[in-house]
Amino acid sequence: MGIHYESLDRAVRSCMIQELDLDLSAGRLYLSLRLNDAGKQEWPETLRKAFLEYDDLWLANALRSMNLLNPSVPRHNHDGSISMTRMPDNAADTLAEGEFNRFYARGLCAQVLSSGGTEVEVYRGKVVQNPRPQSQVMIGKHFQVKRLLEDLRQSIGVEPAMGLPAGPNSGLTVRRLPGT
Repeated sequence: MGIHYESLDRAVRSCMIQELDLDLSAGRLYLSLRLNDAGKQEWPETLRKAFLEYDDLWLANALRSMNLLNPSVPRHNHDGSISMTRMPDNAADTLAEGEFNRFYARGLCAQVLSSGGTEVEVYRGKVVQNPRPQSQVMIGKHFQVKRLLEDLRQSIGVEPAMGLPAGPNSGLTVRRLPGT
């Protein structure tokens, strides 16, 4: 089950595409180590298609059906060495949800900012079995869209400093404030 994006509409989708184009033009689009060579080639246009018409579930299914993931990934061992381990079964879901949610948050912030708004609200868009305490305390918090957008733009491939999105499988995302 993917995230329910409460504020996902044509205006936000358009801003998601603008954010994607911004990353592409700057040469900083995140290319996960989970993507194989074909995946790295197809990723930008697959994201674009998901942003225009679909959601994170469609994106995860596209990763699987197009065979865009590596069969294994590098793992850092306690002794500092690196070994290869089997790709997790939920790798497509985790990558698709994380990146769609990140661009959705960026697109929403850009759209709210352009319409004169200043804040978005954190909510749980997906039911999770064991919610992390640090995720629970974020629900209902308001974030300044300008600061959050800057953080998300600078935090490519790493967890954002402001902690949103709140890591893999947290189910947290943002929405417009009620009445805006």
